[in-house]
Order: sequence, then C-alpha cells, then structure tokens
Amino acid sequence: MAARDLVWFKSSHSDADTEHSTCVEVALDTGSTAVRDSKAPGGGHLTVPHPAWSALLSSLR
Repeated sequence: MAARDLVWFKSSHSDADTEHSTCVEVALDTGSTAVRDSKAPGGGHLTVPHPAWSALLSSLR
C-alpha cells in the first residue's frame, strides 16, 4: 500500500510544538507497521513487520 493511502497517527504524548517536536507518525498495514518523521512526511518511511515493531516498543518500556 502506498504511504498516501495509509492512515497515519502520532502518539498523544507528542509535543504540541510541531516546529520543534521530535516525533514519528505510525500507520498500520496488513502485517507491517510503517514509521515516518512527522515533520517530513514526504521524505519516505520505514516499514517493519508487526512483531518487530511490538518488540521495539516492549524494549523501550
């Protein structure tokens, strides 16, 4: 699926100051999670399998 067709969202913990924030946006696709820089959404994205994304989040907690 193309990035423009995905539904992107960012954490509710993200800084409201979009000019200086350092957050990512995430979109869920069938079997994978797409991640991109919220300040440069047209700059591309990284796609990882759902289990790898879950493992990353678990290790950060």
